[in-house]
Amino acid sequence: MQPAFNRRALLRAAAASAVLGPVGVRAQSAWPSRPVTMVVPFPAGGGTDAFARPMAASFTKLAGKALVIDNRGGAGGTLGASVAAKAAPDGYTLFMGAVHHSIAPSMYPRLDYNIETDLVPLILVASVPQVVVVNPKNVTAPDFKSFLAHIRANPAKLNYGSAGSGTSHHLAGELFKQQTKTFITHIPYRGAGPALADLIAGNVDMMFDGLGSSAGHIKGGRIKPMMVSGTKRNPAFPDVPCASEVGLPEYNVTTWYGVWAPKGTPADAQARAIEEIRKACTTDEAKAVWAAQGADFPDLTGPAFGQFVSAEVRKWAQVVKTSGAKLE
Repeated sequence: MQPAFNRRALLRAAAASAVLGPVGVRAQSAWPSRPVTMVVPFPAGGGTDAFARPMAASFTKLAGKALVIDNRGGAGGTLGASVAAKAAPDGYTLFMGAVHHSIAPSMYPRLDYNIETDLVPLILVASVPQVVVVNPKNVTAPDFKSFLAHIRANPAKLNYGSAGSGTSHHLAGELFKQQTKTFITHIPYRGAGPALADLIAGNVDMMFDGLGSSAGHIKGGRIKPMMVSGTKRNPAFPDVPCASEVGLPEYNVTTWYGVWAPKGTPADAQARAIEEIRKACTTDEAKAVWAAQGADFPDLTGPAFGQFVSAEVRKWAQVVKTSGAKLE
């Protein structure tokens, strides 16, 4: 009888293991089980931070584990991208990049990572239209039509500031020049902040900026918007015409921000990250931040986000080639 008892006991133990075993595995593989680091490849306080930090706060609250921002600025955002691409693909390092990372392949010929193959696209979290802004004392044109006429009548006499050669601010200006057949002198700065400060001071005439960083200065009357990019007006500034209204239907330039993971990150961690980031970006608090900056939440995920990035890489490569833009 003893052997029979032992067999029954073993069978019961085996059955219990069959039930408990997967639960134990699931508990160990549940994501996130510890804090997650998000590499932000620009200094603290920049445009990427303006979305990353509110998102991180909501993520931490909802997911129950901290999303820690790691600012790794340098080389136009490519240094942080390189760090993220080489991080352990365990689901605990994410990367928040921007439109600049679709421009970088054309401007930095020796990148040690590939945005399309070394990082896995998770989710596009914010899209902010570019806005053409001027110093109202330097440029007195009352509307876009007269503004464009003034530029055409004064080739090379107006200038525009940018966050630096090869940035979205710079290439948005080059694209504008190509589509309007005008010439405006480019003045590169070391960051969007200094360029915007000089625009406000009147040291440069105009700028192609993300609406989010210009919004407060537009409302304060320090700079004047002439148009926003794209095919629709922005709800935050309903009186400002969009590009298609002023005869530039192809001028569709946005400052966008998205989240990637290192190549090889487990599929379940990718799926959970998308889910938790989506929830974090759709809280009432996050919606208020997005709205204040004139931003949309595109909610483009996985391969669709990857296809969007690839299209942006091709678009900006053509602008760089046509304009001859180089790092200065």
